[in-house]
Amino acid sequence: MNILFFLKHKATVAYLYDDCSIRQGLEKMHAHGYTAIPVITREGKYIGTVSEGDFLWYIILKKTQEQNLKSLEECHIKDIIRNKRDRAVRVSETMDNLLNMVMEQNFVPVVDDRGMFIGIITRKDIIKYFYDKEKKALES
Repeated sequence: MNILFFLKHKATVAYLYDDCSIRQGLEKMHAHGYTAIPVITREGKYIGTVSEGDFLWYIILKKTQEQNLKSLEECHIKDIIRNKRDRAVRVSETMDNLLNMVMEQNFVPVVDDRGMFIGIITRKDIIKYFYDKEKKALES
């Protein structure tokens, strides 16, 4: 199965640039109701995913200093990504591998051959694919 059938294109997905401020990131996540969001460079290269937990840890660790909304405008998203989890995949990835990946993350970022972010595939769409496949097999 070609995973492009499940792709939510970059134009329809919320994402953050790595040079956005922490405040901008929090506001965008809150506005969209997301718990995690892809992070890309201004050139479009996928660099990771930032989660609510990343924001929380950053704010807690910085709490030793006086923390206010203004100070969150001076820090950037690239400063809080703790690790490069949520590996991106290319369009040639198999559905079985996507299923394994969404057991650990909410969505799978998809990149082209140059590593440029082109969109995401959601956990819901992957589970629905396997549910429908199993249902069809049982009916046969």
